[in-house]
Amino acid sequence: MNMSKGILCTVDFSETSEETVKWAVSLAKELNCSLTILYTYRLTKKFNEDVVAYKKRMEQQAVEKFERWESLFLRPSGVRYTLKAEIGFMSDRVEDHTRKNAVSFLVMDKKMSTDNRETFNELVEHMNVPLVIVP
Repeated sequence: MNMSKGILCTVDFSETSEETVKWAVSLAKELNCSLTILYTYRLTKKFNEDVVAYKKRMEQQAVEKFERWESLFLRPSGVRYTLKAEIGFMSDRVEDHTRKNAVSFLVMDKKMSTDNRETFNELVEHMNVPLVIVP
């Protein structure tokens, strides 16, 4: 099966996120589609550094963690993938991505769906693609 749509997978770089990405890679491979890994973060902490430095540090940490995943299981899979690190609420960033891109599935881990029930409920309310929750 060849699908032109891709898979969007939300992550927070926890162990459960790693397992969820592995699951999303398998699905993308089976469906012969690309995978976008979306890491969202917020600028809500009190800063001991300026906002630009904080943003750069958060994105650098995401890249370092992502590079580990690349070497372990992304590159060897043969699946086309990309990482997007974005500021904002996860639900807003997912909604924006699915509005602008062809997405077959949103994949997220159960921990992310239960950590912030209000954000998750908002996400589900505005979803226009199937949602897969990995236990």
